[in-house]
Amino acid sequence: MPTLDRQDNVFILDLGAGENRFHPDWLASVGAALDEVEKAEGPRALVTAATGKFFSNGLDLDWLFAHADQHQDYVISVHELFARMLSLPVVTVAALQGHTFAAGAMFSLAHDFRVMRADRGFWCLPEADINIPFTPGMSALIQGRLAPQTAHEAMTTACRYGGHEAAAAAIVDRAVAEDVVRSTAVEIASAQVNKAGDTLATIKSRMYAPTLTALRDKDSPLG
Repeated sequence: MPTLDRQDNVFILDLGAGENRFHPDWLASVGAALDEVEKAEGPRALVTAATGKFFSNGLDLDWLFAHADQHQDYVISVHELFARMLSLPVVTVAALQGHTFAAGAMFSLAHDFRVMRADRGFWCLPEADINIPFTPGMSALIQGRLAPQTAHEAMTTACRYGGHEAAAAAIVDRAVAEDVVRSTAVEIASAQVNKAGDTLATIKSRMYAPTLTALRDKDSPLG
């Protein structure tokens, strides 16, 4: 399960060493960590990281297929995670040390900045290949955070971007060696700890108002 630590003024949320799929218990654990970050006072920022082969493989499809009657509530909880990260009142940096797929890739886009391993691992939205359409909220998040041509390519072709390709497409901000992915993310976050607070929250909420509205739609989250 995810764990939260603090390195000076930077909180580090470690998602885990597995595929880090969005099981309801995993979502609850991440939500509790964000509660702690949000209620803290003073300068602070957040780095979300993981260990092993994956940053996150996204939705827990095994759980979802076994609980089909909870499909809508599950999607609402995933949307809530995206909306919360997108509007968090601290600067957030995702450290992508491994594969970042589907809802895991969308989760990375909800962060302010992304650092990716350059030599191995892919960032990918595979929905067109696995026949799962994006929800309106997911579409809004992707299109709100990526350039139009990049969003179009990523969403319609299921292109797999390596670190350098992802940086060239501005999906990530930096592509670096494996051993400095997390430290580079911490460096970026450390430089922005004084931004935490109500003003940053207001800026984010206004900047991404249409996206947040789509993600917070609980009446028809599936479209």
